[in-house]
Amino acid sequence: MVVFRIGHKNYAGTLHGSGVNGRWAAAGRPVIYCAENIPLAFLENMVRRQGVGFNYDFKIVCIEIPDDLLISSVEERNLDPDWRDPYDYSHCQPLGNQWFDQLRMPVLKVPSAVMPESYNYVINTLHPDFKKITIIAVTDLVPDIRIEDILKKYPRA
Repeated sequence: MVVFRIGHKNYAGTLHGSGVNGRWAAAGRPVIYCAENIPLAFLENMVRRQGVGFNYDFKIVCIEIPDDLLISSVEERNLDPDWRDPYDYSHCQPLGNQWFDQLRMPVLKVPSAVMPESYNYVINTLHPDFKKITIIAVTDLVPDIRIEDILKKYPRA
């Protein structure tokens, strides 16, 4: 399976989890967030950046997860109704932290808070099978300039 992320050009060639606080993993747990397709990866990154900064500094990173690796999953129907709250990760982090700490499976499939009908994949960089996950391509990100222009009109949260 191939998953995608949008990354800064300085880091696009490496698989590295920063360990910053996120929806599915609390600070100190180095994970890599990916999406099932390029448009979702772009949307996920866009909402985090609030539309600012999409220029030639960003790349599309294509990551291969071998088909024989086991993937844990979280279904939206099993989540609290407020799980998509952009400022409160308390509904999702306990599930992601448990998955991360148990080290049973290297990848966690989760619904996207941006587009819940789509899925993101969270990769545990400390799992023993992490070394089997590889970057297969890094390509330019060239979004339509109108996207950034539209988003700049909205106040930052």
